[in-house]
Amino acid sequence: MKKAIQVGVWTGAVVLFALTSLPCPAKDSAVLRNGFSIRHERRQVIGTITRLYMGGDESSFVDVPTVEIDHIEELPAETPEASKDAPESAAKLQASAKKIAQPVDLNEVVNAASGTYRLDPDLVNSVIRAESGFNVHAISPKGAQGLMQLMPKTALDLGVQNAFDPQANVEGGTRYLRELLERYDFDLVKALAAYNAGPQRVEQYGGVPPYYETKAYVARIVRDFNKKKLAANAAAKTASQPASKKTTASKSSGTSSATAKAHKSVPQPQAKAGPAQPSE
Repeated sequence: MKKAIQVGVWTGAVVLFALTSLPCPAKDSAVLRNGFSIRHERRQVIGTITRLYMGGDESSFVDVPTVEIDHIEELPAETPEASKDAPESAAKLQASAKKIAQPVDLNEVVNAASGTYRLDPDLVNSVIRAESGFNVHAISPKGAQGLMQLMPKTALDLGVQNAFDPQANVEGGTRYLRELLERYDFDLVKALAAYNAGPQRVEQYGGVPPYYETKAYVARIVRDFNKKKLAANAAAKTASQPASKKTTASKSSGTSSATAKAHKSVPQPQAKAGPAQPSE
């Protein structure tokens, strides 16, 4: 049985925070190790956690592990008009994040959404890993939000009112992935490329667009998904063997060659991936 992934209110929060307890005279951007970044007014280190204050008062903040912060970037001074709107935007963003009041079992959330849209939960988990690293509060430099990194307009089209709500985000992201799979006749590679770069780019280039980021993204998900399937198949095969055969198999030196043969069956990123077909 898979181990449930527990996600709490601030556990693994938006990977974006500061390395010093001194106040910041102007807004800085905390860049995390996974590449995400976020603006903040000031920051404070509390033990192993860095508290990132998003507004002028102390009521709007997010706590994240200090080790997740790669570096801090000083942002240029804002115009009066921009600085006037920024606190309000930050407050709205933080308010949305704070609506997640209870820990959730992400494994159950993924299974529920996958069942609704008839997708393999391992595929959905692989997409989440590539998109946000299972970070409920992840925000990309382009503004994509939450576990499956929904852009605000896409979230709105999918009826997702709070992209930081794990259940709503995964529900919307899984639905969108299903729509893309149907759009491209269940060609997983094209669907993943469209999820990353947009359907217009896939149709413009007749497949995966020639962007390094998109190619690496598709390959990473296909590799992770295939790895899960190979592990599941190996576990099922072992479980079905009689006890005597299991003992013999564990002592056999042929395991490495069997593994090598199994890896030869892994589809290349350009191939159409059958496992994404709906399971009726």
